[in-house]
Amino acid sequence: SVSPGSPLLLSLPLSRFLPCSSHGSPTLLSPQAAMTKLAQWLCGLALLGSAWAALALAPPGLQPPAPLRQALLPLPVYLLVAFGCYSLATVGYRLATFNDCEEAAAELQEHIRAARADLRRRGLRL
Repeated sequence: SVSPGSPLLLSLPLSRFLPCSSHGSPTLLSPQAAMTKLAQWLCGLALLGSAWAALALAPPGLQPPAPLRQALLPLPVYLLVAFGCYSLATVGYRLATFNDCEEAAAELQEHIRAARADLRRRGLRL
């Protein structure tokens, strides 16, 4: 175990840590801990996939009824299409509600004007 004041912990750059807010209090997570959400999703997908495989590809003695089996076989394709539609809708919504940065645009235009004036002063024609 590494104590909070150890040289190992102090030698790590803070840029390697991601800020995270949990219950209103900011904490620092290492990049390895940031992968826990991915691991959760992968475990969930593995669980659902194994349940689907057990039901859809059951041994002959444990076959579900035919209508259930016919609904189970294409289920991963339907879920993939639904996920794609949800992803497209989310990206479209986020793009439609993207905030314009009026102040930043005005500041950037001012920097461009200043740079052009500086280049003209130095003899460069634009």
